[in-house]
This record gives sequence, C-alpha cells and structure tokens, in this order.
Amino acid sequence: MSGIGLDIEPPRSTCEDPYCPFHGTLPVRGRVFVGEVISARMQHTAVIRRDYIFSIPKYRRYERRRSHISAHNPPCINATRGDWVKIAECRPLSKTVSFVIVEKL
Repeated sequence: MSGIGLDIEPPRSTCEDPYCPFHGTLPVRGRVFVGEVISARMQHTAVIRRDYIFSIPKYRRYERRRSHISAHNPPCINATRGDWVKIAECRPLSKTVSFVIVEKL
C-alpha cells in the first residue's frame, strides 16, 4: 500500500481495484473537496453534492450554490448514500469521472 500525498489515513480493508489510490496505481493531484454522497447506485461510481458560496460583485452579496461531481468509489471505501466524503482530483477515468473518493468523514 502506498501513500497518496495527502494527510489521510488509509482504509483498513483492502481491494484489488486498479483505480484505487491506496491499493492500485491511480495518482491523485490537484483539487480536494468535501461533499455528501447523494447517489451510489452506479457500479464503482458515486455522485457527490458540493455546496459553496458564490460572490455577486454587482450587488455585493453572496449566494449559496451547489454542484454535482461524479467520483470513483473504490471497494475498500464503499461510500453509500448520505455519507460525507473527501474526494481528490485524478486523471480522467471516464467521460464524467475525474475524481476519486479518498476518505469517509
């Protein structure tokens, strides 16, 4: 098992997934987000909802926005609906998946 360059404790269980950052060969880099899993019905993929604050300079106000991000869900982490997770950017794994779940919070 290799370190992924983030201050994250590796999962206790193991897996044979080549796209797992801990037990496979997938490097992580770039942005790291925290969000809630709103769907985990796809095979090895979860949809994460990320809430953030957006500034509107014209009115000098802020508004709440949200976005959905598809992320790879390794079998050793196995996040389910309602879990809060930390996701990290990786190389594109498919048309919509460029993030991987690295930790359950």
